[in-house]
Parts: sequence; C-alpha cells; structure tokens
Amino acid sequence: MTTTTTPSAPPALSARGRWTVLAVCCLSMFLVGLDTTVVNVGLPAVGRGLGAGTRSLEWTVDAYTVVLAGLLISSGALADRFGRRRVFRSGLAVFGVASLACAAAPSVGALVAARAVQGVGASMLSPVALAIVVNAMPDPRERARAIGVWASVFGLSMAVGPVTGGALVAGFGWRSLFWVNAPVVAAALVLSARFVPESRAARPRRLDLPGQALLAVAMATGVGVLIEGPRVGWTSPAATAACLVAAAATAGFGWVESRRAEPLMDPRLFRDPAFTGAVLGAVAVFVALNTTLLLDTFYLQQARGLTALEAGTATLPMAVGATVCAPWSGRLVGRLGSRPPLLLAGGFLAAGGLCLTGLDRHTSLSLILLAHLLIGIGFGFANAPITDTAVGGLPAARAGVAGAITSTARQLGAALGVALAGGLVAGTGPDRLAHATRPGWLLVAGCGLLLLLPARAARSGTERQK
Repeated sequence: MTTTTTPSAPPALSARGRWTVLAVCCLSMFLVGLDTTVVNVGLPAVGRGLGAGTRSLEWTVDAYTVVLAGLLISSGALADRFGRRRVFRSGLAVFGVASLACAAAPSVGALVAARAVQGVGASMLSPVALAIVVNAMPDPRERARAIGVWASVFGLSMAVGPVTGGALVAGFGWRSLFWVNAPVVAAALVLSARFVPESRAARPRRLDLPGQALLAVAMATGVGVLIEGPRVGWTSPAATAACLVAAAATAGFGWVESRRAEPLMDPRLFRDPAFTGAVLGAVAVFVALNTTLLLDTFYLQQARGLTALEAGTATLPMAVGATVCAPWSGRLVGRLGSRPPLLLAGGFLAAGGLCLTGLDRHTSLSLILLAHLLIGIGFGFANAPITDTAVGGLPAARAGVAGAITSTARQLGAALGVALAGGLVAGTGPDRLAHATRPGWLLVAGCGLLLLLPARAARSGTERQK
C-alpha cells in the first residue's frame, strides 16, 4: 500500500499514541462542526443585537460554510507539501483569532467578514485532520475504526450545536457563541504540539490555482443567488448575471480539471460509483440537517414564541439520536460494511421530514420532538458510512484528497441547506411561517430517499472482506 509519510518518516506510534492523535484531531473537528450549527439557534438574537434581517443572518452562516467548502482541498494540498501538523496548527490559530473577531463584531458586515476568516481557518483543519489520522493508522482495520470515530465526532458536533448555542445565548448572550472557541483552540494547540507528529506526502500535489478560483466563484455565486434571489427577483438582471457567472464557472471548472495533471478534484475518483454516491450522499445529509436547523430556529422562536434556550432544548432529541447512533454506525461499518447504516440513515431522515410536512402553529410539540429524534438518528447513522465509502477503498496516498472532496460536499450541502431554507422563510410573518416551512420538510424527506443511491453503490460486509 502506498504511504503518505516523508522519506525520513518518524518511528511508528504506539497504540496509545495513535489513538491520542485521533483524540486531538477529533477535538479540532468537533470545533469545526460545532461552529457550522451552533450559530443557527442564536440568529434571532444576533439579528436583534446588530439590526440584521433574515438574509444578512443567512450570510453569517454561509460565509463560514462557503469559504470552508471552497478552500478545503487546497488546504489539504498545502498540508501535504509544507507539513500537516504545521498547517493544522496554523488553522487553529486563524480560527481562534477569527472567533474573537466574531465575538467583538460591531456590525453584521464585520461579523460576516470574520465568519469568512473563520472558514479559512476551519479549511486548514478538516482534511488535514483526516490525513493525519490516516497517516497515523497503518493497519487498515484500525484505520477504518478511526475513520468511523472521526466521522462520528464531526456529525455529533453538528447535532449538538443548537443545544449548546441555546444554552450559551440564554446564559451569556450571542457573543458567547464565539468566545467559547478560545479555550478549546488553546487546548488543541497545546495538545497538537505535544502529541501530533509531523508528516508530509511523499510526492505533494501542486496547487491548482485556476481550479481553486473557479470553484470559489461557482460556490459563492451559486449560494448567493439562492440567498438573494427572493429579494432581488429571480428574473432580475442581477440574478440572471449571477446565474450565468455560476454556470460559466462550473463549466470552466470541469474543463480545467479534466486537463490538469494534478487537478484540484481528480475526475478519476468520480469513475468509482461508490465514491460518487458518497459525495452525493454527503451533500444530501447536510442539506437535510441544515434545512432542519434553520427552519427550526425561525419556526420555534418566531411562530411559537420559544426562547433561544427552549428552541435549542427542543433539538435535544436530534442530538441524542446522533450521539447514540453515530458510534453504533461506526461499529456497523466495521462489521457489515457501509450499506446497512446508509439504508437506516435514509429511512430515518425521510421519516423525520415527512412527520412535519403538515406543520402549523399548533402542531404538537411531541410530534416535533419525534421528528427531531428521527432526523438525529438518520444523521448519526450517515456520516461514518459516507466517509468510509469515500476513502475506504482507496490507498492511503489518495485518502486525503477523497476525504477533502467529501468534506467539501458536506459543507456545500450545509450552505445549500441554509440558503434554501432561508429562501422559504425570509420576509414571512409569524402567522404564515409554519406553512412556509412545509416545502423544506419535503426537501428533508427527499434527501433521505436520495441516500438510497450511495447505499446501493456502497460495499457490503462481504465485499469488504474480499
């Protein structure tokens, strides 16, 4: 098997050392995932504090996720060239400083800008952490278990974000959503310096600057159209021009990548149906999760009059479902392959979305809590098999790139979910808010059904053993 160590590789780590490295990487990934969703429940408080409307609030979430998605792969390439631990620690530092800037933001524009810088730092953590874990785990079975843990922690962080956010907003105000990152970053910096070994790729890839630029333009304009389209009008000159730019950038990206020796996204990976299915599944799962979280935020606080803490607590069944099922999913992947947990994930997500397609202002909270539990269970089952399907059948040398593409797909799904859900409720009064969310719950159910595609392409336990 091809390895990703330097020619002068450090001595092999002990079992304790390998799992310590995993724990440090999981701590950073928990932070990245948490900041993707922790802000959602605090959006109304941010809006009141900074005088911002719904669309500006959408940008406080999507500025982070779009930048994170757009830079993930290039950050992974930089880490392969200059050292994974070095880039990882640089990302922690950027993320920490940007978090402090978010907490001190005097206006919504400053907050959006600081969130974008946060996304830069986060992009230096996600794929790099996975590459560090893969490099530290030479045994395929141990690596599969580690990937399962890594993916489960990331999924769990996304699920517990609303509960954590509600408690922070209620106790300390919305700025505490960002202050809280400082001690976690400090701890991760100390631990990474002590326990994470340096590693580089034996033959690092060249940076694909044309591909990077085209990907960033395509993502930013595409998400921007979804957020701003309802305000400026879908057929307005501005929206039409943005759609054309997004389409041209997407087409240009495909053309450039197919002709480069070392592309940002290797088109050959997409020849594998399992990998392509995993990428589509990652987008679908995170569209479903972020649609749920944004619709919940506005429905529960504006239509039902709940406080931020109460709204965050209402998502607790989602966190519980993800907490219980994420590690279970990792074990199922190791024992039976990726197909069974993906089927469970799709079924539970679809059931949760269907529970709320008739939502109104008087819907029973019991039904809402049940839907949250089902969606949380589906989300918990999804992440480990998606990551395993994407990287499990590849040599270690390509695992970092495949993991980065999958992480990009997750964050793109998060950005799309926020943009689509925000478009449904922006400018809608409390009396019509529940009705306005109904297409969003159909979208969540549809995302669950879409997981049947990666489930069909995923390896079964029998195929894994061959």
